[in-house]
Amino acid sequence: MAADPPAPTTGQHHDTDIRLHLLGGFRLTHGDTPVVVPRGLQRIIALIGLRPGATRTHLAGLLWPEATEERALSSLRTALWRLRQDPYCPLTTAADTVRLDPLVRVDVDLLVDTAGRVRDGHAPDDATEALAAGRHDLLPGWYDDWVLADRERLRQLRLHMLEQVAGQHLAAGRHGEALEAALEAMAAEPLRETPHRLVVRIHLAEGNAFEAVHAFYVYRDLLLRELRLEPSPAMSALLAETLDPIRRASRPSSGPRRHPVTRAAFSGPMAVRHRTDPGR
Repeated sequence: MAADPPAPTTGQHHDTDIRLHLLGGFRLTHGDTPVVVPRGLQRIIALIGLRPGATRTHLAGLLWPEATEERALSSLRTALWRLRQDPYCPLTTAADTVRLDPLVRVDVDLLVDTAGRVRDGHAPDDATEALAAGRHDLLPGWYDDWVLADRERLRQLRLHMLEQVAGQHLAAGRHGEALEAALEAMAAEPLRETPHRLVVRIHLAEGNAFEAVHAFYVYRDLLLRELRLEPSPAMSALLAETLDPIRRASRPSSGPRRHPVTRAAFSGPMAVRHRTDPGR
């Protein structure tokens, strides 16, 4: 590996920030300098970053699933030897486990830590950072089985985090912040009902019936168009009190239709007959 532009390659740079970016694509930076990493070593660094403390056997099996265990472990030993020669991504080994040095900061950890705080009921320290965390998929364009599994895990983790943030803000009456988090979740997965349901609840809490009804029908049309499905009963129930009076008013009467009585009905020749006929 080498930095671009080149930087010193000797010594452990403990005074410099080393970051491993896996969301949105692989990037390793040493301070402000990007480090060029061969694709084969990228896979190993990424997997160690996602599986801290994994055993060598486990890493080898994930990286070379079609090779024999002996061959996979041999390939891993060679790769780890190459990585240990370079200070830009230092490793820590203990017994049979391998992990990145604590000096290396991994962006996935920020998403996981933020989601954990939200799950425990704590508001994130930086709301903007929390909304942005995990906005990009894990290692797009990579199709290893372990990447696909972690990509979906992190996607679901972020969606639940955003919905929990929106729910916390809604419960506290911070409707603007709640709506921002719900819309962020909606953008991440447009067909997922939960964020749409949150948007409707937020609008109703603000007293914006039109916005709530509009949000409901936008989602209903999207769901019908894409999946030929209707919103869930729970989603429809949110608007029952708002829509029922409108539906009752627009529903045709079930009884015989009566023509309204007007002044014209009591004018003209027939009206005179009604007034003058002594038999009436």
